[in-house]
Amino acid sequence: MGFGMELNVIDDQGAVSTTVQVSDRLFGRDYNEALVHQVVVGYQANARLGTRAQKDRAEVRHSTKKPWRQKGTGRARAGMTSSPIWRGGGKIFPNSPDENFSHKINRKMYRAGMASILSRLAREERLVVVEGFSVAAPKTKLLAQKLKDMGIDCSVMVITDEFDENLHLSSRNLKGVLVLNVAHADPVALVHFDKVLVTKAAVARMEELWV
Repeated sequence: MGFGMELNVIDDQGAVSTTVQVSDRLFGRDYNEALVHQVVVGYQANARLGTRAQKDRAEVRHSTKKPWRQKGTGRARAGMTSSPIWRGGGKIFPNSPDENFSHKINRKMYRAGMASILSRLAREERLVVVEGFSVAAPKTKLLAQKLKDMGIDCSVMVITDEFDENLHLSSRNLKGVLVLNVAHADPVALVHFDKVLVTKAAVARMEELWV
């Protein structure tokens, strides 16, 4: 797997307590801007739903009566007000509600994109590893205080190795805080937040999924 680098591990007070060996294939890659852009755009497109819809000339509400006689008025010929050139008329090529916006991203490309993002976060010291991360009860103030004690006063995404209900419920009313397990971490969220807080167990899970 290539464990060729170390990341600092901080404690509940934000101080470095130890280090963890990680794969340089996941955390030590060069940043590939074109690849990351493709992965982010592809992820957003694949999450997009085809909910927009327009009507063609057969579907719009209109009268079938001819607006004026064919000849003698000096105006252009017109058959129905549903014509696409009329205001309120149907669209020539309407958007369909079942439109497919998906972009194909193969697994190798997705893994490389995630590794590129994580490597950049690590270099910029925006990736923070902790031994573990939890709160005793599902209360917003407990999570807010925990982040404050760790010196984190910016937007942050917390990544755990598995779903933690207390953390999830505690984070819902905190602006700029998102809690996810590794399986739901995505490239859009990774590039969006100022810091990414990852548990040691989540780091190991990342290496299983993306290396």
